[in-house]
Amino acid sequence: MQQTTIRVGARGTVVIPASIRHSYRFDEGTLIIAETLPEGVLLKPMVALPVELYSKERKAEFLLNNAVTPEDYASAVAEVRNMGLSPEEIPHRKTAGQ
Repeated sequence: MQQTTIRVGARGTVVIPASIRHSYRFDEGTLIIAETLPEGVLLKPMVALPVELYSKERKAEFLLNNAVTPEDYASAVAEVRNMGLSPEEIPHRKTAGQ
């Protein structure tokens, strides 16, 4: 474990020594999470998780399938229509009473 002393600058800026930046791949533009702990502050790189991009049809399917009550379903149908889609053409299961 490497330990070094650094000074807090104007506006709270802290310069991380190059050797530490390189070890942890803190390149320019890297997002870093600052986590407060009882013993101090932990800096760690933010790991990007894969993000699924949903089509309008897939979003409509989520809306319709997550409706619990007839009122929820009616609201979901209206939202799907506002998206320019036909609820009848979206594969989904209807809730009881619809």
